This record gives sequence, C-alpha cells and structure tokens, in this order.
Amino acid sequence: MAFEKDSAIHDEKIESKMDQMSKEEMDSILDNFEHFKSYLHDKVSKGEKLGLSEDILAKAAKTAAEYLANNAEPKNREEYLLKELWKSGNDEQRTHLSHILVKLAKNEA
Repeated sequence: MAFEKDSAIHDEKIESKMDQMSKEEMDSILDNFEHFKSYLHDKVSKGEKLGLSEDILAKAAKTAAEYLANNAEPKNREEYLLKELWKSGNDEQRTHLSHILVKLAKNEA
C-alpha cells in the first residue's frame, strides 16, 4: 500500500514538472529526435547518479511517455511511431517499452 502511494506521488511530481515546462522548452526537446534522446540520456544519467534502479527509471519513463502521448503532438516520424506504439500497447507492453526507452537513453552518448 505504501509503495502504491509513493508511486502515485512520484507520478504526480513528474506530471507537474512536465506541466511547468514552457511550450518553447517542450518544443525544443521534441523538435529533433536526436535532441529528445539526448534529453532522455541526461535525465537517466542524473537518476542513476542518485542511485535510482532501472525499474524506477522505467516507471518515470512510463509516466513521462503517458503524459506526452496524451498532451504533445509528435514533431517527427520517430515520435509519431513511439506514440502509435504507446497507444497500441497494453499496460504490460508499455512497461516493456519504457524499459527500452531507458536502455535507448543509456546508449546515447
């Protein structure tokens, strides 16, 4: 029960942070897929330095991806594909996709 409460609070913080981004900042992140991957890499690296596990990083990626799927229009083909995959998948598949996004971010140098 405490884990579910902590998880809900964590999700709210991520959504709140994304809501606070200006449209210009969000657009600059999403305009170019390479920039998007670099942004993810930066956030995953910071999370790792804080000692977050891969599961926690994937949970954060899942929350962010859900937010983007519901609130942002894709700016390029890659983001359009990600959005379509996200919309097509069930919860378990979205969890797997979130882990793949974390791995993608880790491989970005």
